[in-house]
Amino acid sequence: MARLISCLAQQEQLNFLLTNRIPRRWLTQWMGWFSRIESTHLTRVSIWLWRLFADDLELSESKTHAFTSLHDCFIRELKTGARTIDGRKSIVISPCDAIVGAHGRIEGTTVYQAKGFPYTLSDLIPDEALQDKYRDGLFVTLRLKSSMYHRFHAPVDCQVHELNYISGDTWNVNPIALKRIEKLYCKNERAVVPLDTGDAERSITLVPVAAILVASMKFHCLNGDLDLRSRGSNHLYCEASYNKGDEMGYFQHGSTIILFATSHYAFCDDIREGQRISMGEPLLRLTDIC
Repeated sequence: MARLISCLAQQEQLNFLLTNRIPRRWLTQWMGWFSRIESTHLTRVSIWLWRLFADDLELSESKTHAFTSLHDCFIRELKTGARTIDGRKSIVISPCDAIVGAHGRIEGTTVYQAKGFPYTLSDLIPDEALQDKYRDGLFVTLRLKSSMYHRFHAPVDCQVHELNYISGDTWNVNPIALKRIEKLYCKNERAVVPLDTGDAERSITLVPVAAILVASMKFHCLNGDLDLRSRGSNHLYCEASYNKGDEMGYFQHGSTIILFATSHYAFCDDIREGQRISMGEPLLRLTDIC
């Protein structure tokens, strides 16, 4: 048993070194260039190699199997009807396919990326009004593996008036790194997207966080991509209206979305850490609506 534990510890250390102690920004920019090369043969070979490292890469639900590039596969759309949207008004759905990570009640303004690794709302979200709004609320971390469907959707009926894109690093966001790098999400490229639900006391905010190989996001309400070239803190204004389940945008590879909710919500009973959840499935529920 001791030998097995030692072997696993060595594998974890190697994973951490290979995915973090490298020129992260350079590799991420290179991957962005490489993934957009349009070549049928190169794309097939790249997907084959991808499957060697991600044996759960599932393309049977994809709308097409004729990908022009690796990037085309990363951002694939699903067949119509591949996901079921829970339409109950009291339910907040998962905005993406993901593995449920750290989640729970926000302790004042303290949130956890992993056990023993706290950060504060002010570390992640610059807006003081939003920090105050989610005091003692709920948070849930949704990690998109590289093999997963990478598009994200509206978790409720809402409008988006602005988002704040914050420049940062590209640390890996896998569980190994989360147990080693303090305030990791607060260091990485990210966007803060408040959702206007029509009720200020029952608010939701999404914080998509980029990572190594994936520091680029596309929001349909904006022109162009947001990536490592989007320096500084960028308040970007838009006017977009979404029904629950409507597509809002996508990551270029896979990363994390942290969802924040006010104290009027509670977790659906079967939400647990490590659970795989699909876009459209129940995540939160309003506590004051039957």
